Amino acid sequence: MRPLVIVNPRSGGRARDPGSRYWTELRAVIERRLGPTDVAYTAHAGHAIDLARDGACAGRALVVAIGGDGTLHEVANGILSAGTDTAVGYVGHGTGGDFRRTLGIDHRLDAYVRAIAEGRERRIDVGRVRYLALDGKTQERWFVNILSAGMSGLVDRFVGTTTKAFGGKAAYLWASTRALATCQRARVRCSAALGGARHERGIESFLIGVCNGRYFGSGMQLAPMALPDDGRFEVISIDAESKLAFPGAMNRLYTGRHVGTPGVAHFSCDAITMQLVDGRARRVFLLDVDGEPLGGLPLEVTLVPGALTMRAPLPPTSF
Repeated sequence: MRPLVIVNPRSGGRARDPGSRYWTELRAVIERRLGPTDVAYTAHAGHAIDLARDGACAGRALVVAIGGDGTLHEVANGILSAGTDTAVGYVGHGTGGDFRRTLGIDHRLDAYVRAIAEGRERRIDVGRVRYLALDGKTQERWFVNILSAGMSGLVDRFVGTTTKAFGGKAAYLWASTRALATCQRARVRCSAALGGARHERGIESFLIGVCNGRYFGSGMQLAPMALPDDGRFEVISIDAESKLAFPGAMNRLYTGRHVGTPGVAHFSCDAITMQLVDGRARRVFLLDVDGEPLGGLPLEVTLVPGALTMRAPLPPTSF
């Protein structure tokens, strides 16, 4: 069957009509390398999950996501829920573009298309998370990049209401400023396991990340040691003496030099549960799952090794 291309027409901070010349020309570039495709446009949040699931169940060998990290997240969830070996291609067209950095793809259309057309199919790990949704019900999702809790969840919500006219980093900077005024340090009880050995720990933190990929927040290198096919998560917790000191700790994430500095904790696991010790931070210690604001604690995360096939030229030095 033809590859299915799933497009988020509202990605990149600018909504474009599905029938516009912009998307027609972009499709032509893709089809010059991949051959004829079928194209579906998302109409609402969660729509790409349904489209990808339907495509995988129909026997598509390749589904290409065009949009931001959230669009890739939805496409991956659709394919994983279908339980098929459908491969995923990705053309970054969003605010953050963080997972493509881990994949080693330059942010250019020709680079994305070449990665899909020429890249080998690579199996990557995914995380399965059970979490408390905003409606109070327990929900389940998969993630491919990073799940984080705390200030990042607030940033996620504020980014959704911030103009992207000045670019992704500017949007995240403004959203981060708003989130800093609202966030709270939380006391979190963690139970983590690696290879069957479990350990318990308490963490005080403004932000905790469970990382399969390296980057989040439009280029912040939260987990510079993370490899998405090594069968483990890298957990990073970032604390600070106060809210005023926290931005300094976050700024070091752009260089990846925060690991090992005061207030930063790091450990590896393949499964983890987290719950708040008290409820005072519950309304602001929220989740960011692949850039999607989904809910809050408590949560349970399990690594599923090699669960997703991606079409990308992943450098041996990164995997």
